[in-house]
Amino acid sequence: MARPPSKFEEMAAVLRWKWQIMVAVATSVIIVTHSAGTLLGRLYFDGGGRSKWLATVVQSAGAPLCLPLLCLLSLRVKSPPPPSAARRRDLALIYLSLGFLISASNLMYSYALLYLPVSTFSLLCATQLAFNAVSSYFLNAHRFTPPVLNSVALLTFSAVLVAVGSESDASNASRSERRLGVALALAASALFALTLSLMELSFERVIKARTWAAAVEMEVWTSTAATAAAVAGLWASGEWRRVGEEMERFRRGGRAGYVMALVGTAAAWQLYAVGLVALVEAASALFANVTCTVGTALVPLAAVAVFGDEMDAAKAVAMGIAFWGFASYVYQHYLDESNSKRGVDSCNRANGSDAPDACP
Repeated sequence: MARPPSKFEEMAAVLRWKWQIMVAVATSVIIVTHSAGTLLGRLYFDGGGRSKWLATVVQSAGAPLCLPLLCLLSLRVKSPPPPSAARRRDLALIYLSLGFLISASNLMYSYALLYLPVSTFSLLCATQLAFNAVSSYFLNAHRFTPPVLNSVALLTFSAVLVAVGSESDASNASRSERRLGVALALAASALFALTLSLMELSFERVIKARTWAAAVEMEVWTSTAATAAAVAGLWASGEWRRVGEEMERFRRGGRAGYVMALVGTAAAWQLYAVGLVALVEAASALFANVTCTVGTALVPLAAVAVFGDEMDAAKAVAMGIAFWGFASYVYQHYLDESNSKRGVDSCNRANGSDAPDACP
């Protein structure tokens, strides 16, 4: 006859249930907003927009939308003691550094999205999972296992296949611009992967808090820093002078369509960033990147319907390979969860079910 669960086991089950809900919500938000943000960003360029710096600004300018959520979350938790001057300095340095990296990767993404079809752009961005495997190995002590290595190899091959196929893409960009777009998409993916690993390292070493409030706070301040850097670039480049002309000549709904495209892009990417940071905080940078890959692989399908992008055999094969690489990561995560659960169960049996501290 099976024994009834102990209070500790019941509490662990509730915590696991809450964690699963948090991960499920964040995952859903990432998948939906990733597709929406990419398509709206392309809509800006497709309608006649040409300011790469403005496209960079809107990718992080939605930070004020998170302030009500941050205030609500802060009210629900016990106020921590005021941070020391050294801790405030460390946090400021972290937020500024991450914000600068985010702004740099957003700028490269903007150039790549201008020069490449959405389907090609999205499939190239799937390589961020392979880059993140490397950065997580060195910065976050994640292991290289056969499924992980298999996924890295598949995603790398997928990117090469798309890069070769992009030479024949129907696009207004020249061949040299398409090649530049491919290089910038890959560079932005590598920088984005590094940023996620640094976020995870910051949560572990400095912030030391695994809560929604900590995740939203990091997102608000890093997005603010990224926006400040992008606005400075917009001003220095002089592209702000052409905003009025772009708005008047926008082919996708005129002034109203122009504003809606930019506002919608900002809102979509802000929700995406919140979900992303929440997954980094709740699980890991690697898990967050796995979720990004799902959204990335779905974008080409939406691009075919919305913009009429060509879905040739090379892209279809590359998409299948990308999903295969994603499945390898999911399988590795399943193995890790199963091993962890077996370890805790064995520890509980050895120490007694009411000994929670012995089995973290």
